[in-house]
Amino acid sequence: MKKSHLALIAVGLLALGASALHAAPAQAQDQDLKGKYIKTPTGYLMVLRNGDNVISHLQRLAIAENIPSASFVGIGFMREATFGFYDFGRKEFDPKTFKDVEMATMTGTIAWKEGRPSIHAHGMVTGASFTASGGHLLDLTVGTGSSEITVVLHPEKLDRFVDPQISANVLGLPGHQ
Repeated sequence: MKKSHLALIAVGLLALGASALHAAPAQAQDQDLKGKYIKTPTGYLMVLRNGDNVISHLQRLAIAENIPSASFVGIGFMREATFGFYDFGRKEFDPKTFKDVEMATMTGTIAWKEGRPSIHAHGMVTGASFTASGGHLLDLTVGTGSSEITVVLHPEKLDRFVDPQISANVLGLPGHQ
């Protein structure tokens, strides 16, 4: 199968997964989040455990708590961390997965795109050799131990849109898109 066909299939599967997440009953999403976060004066503190997918849980939190937009930071031990470097010529990410690593830092934003939460995250991981790797986070699964994520709310709903000049998602500020 051609690489372009595989890319289209992958995009379709991601869209289906996001649609299923958005369409899932609120009770099921709440149950999955039960005991994994608390409200703080500025937003939320989320603690994820072995096997939890960080990106999916941030999406679920955004839906369950109707978060207009937010910034987040996090740390923790990861079973797998997949980073992507965006190739503007091909308009796709070149992924690389690291296993059993410490997430030394993760930072990102929660916004909305086409009615669904849109997570944009970057981070840096280190392995046993203490060599660091990082970049745009595509996927992140917690390993033994936990991941601690602090979510700071913003008052306005923010949306992502595809910038036609670069064919990539960007965060739009109200009145400046």
